[in-house]
Amino acid sequence: MPSEFPDFRLGNVLATSFTGTLSERHGDSVERIPTPQRLADWLAVSGLPVGSCTAAQLELARELRESIHVAATAAAIADDLPAPAVQVINDFSARGRAAAILTPEGERRWRLNAASGVEDALGVIAADAISIIAGERDGKLALCASPTCRAAFFDTSRSRTRKWCDMNTCGNRQKKARYHANQRRSSASAGSR
Repeated sequence: MPSEFPDFRLGNVLATSFTGTLSERHGDSVERIPTPQRLADWLAVSGLPVGSCTAAQLELARELRESIHVAATAAAIADDLPAPAVQVINDFSARGRAAAILTPEGERRWRLNAASGVEDALGVIAADAISIIAGERDGKLALCASPTCRAAFFDTSRSRTRKWCDMNTCGNRQKKARYHANQRRSSASAGSR
């Protein structure tokens, strides 16, 4: 993958990893799928390989991504799910024609239709979003505590009290900021003595 693109932030939950392809939504946003090929790359590393992707399919993917983000955010704060977002998610789920298959190793994989691979992959992502928003899986939706991020993520920690969408990015950034603020306070109080 070309180095001019930001790294993907992959998680264990397909739908929230997909919404993470646009990060820092309340700061200097970072688009991680700026081109059709980059979407195809993300789908491949997420276990949904497609032959190619068009600009129109990239726009469809972004529509689904934003609808999942809006609905997951509403679910995380126990608000009513926005009807337009729900409709988009449902439509994508209904259009997908992917089939779950079992590998000889006993793992679940998805078989996408060669003629409509991207749409099938988006259908799988929409179905995953439905399962987490509907509360069918063990975990809970939460919002990242970073004020510039606020990404929806699926917390599967034992206590369900995770604060960050990704400890290596948002969590680490907040810890560093807190450390530097404490260092400045210590330096200021030492200088005033």
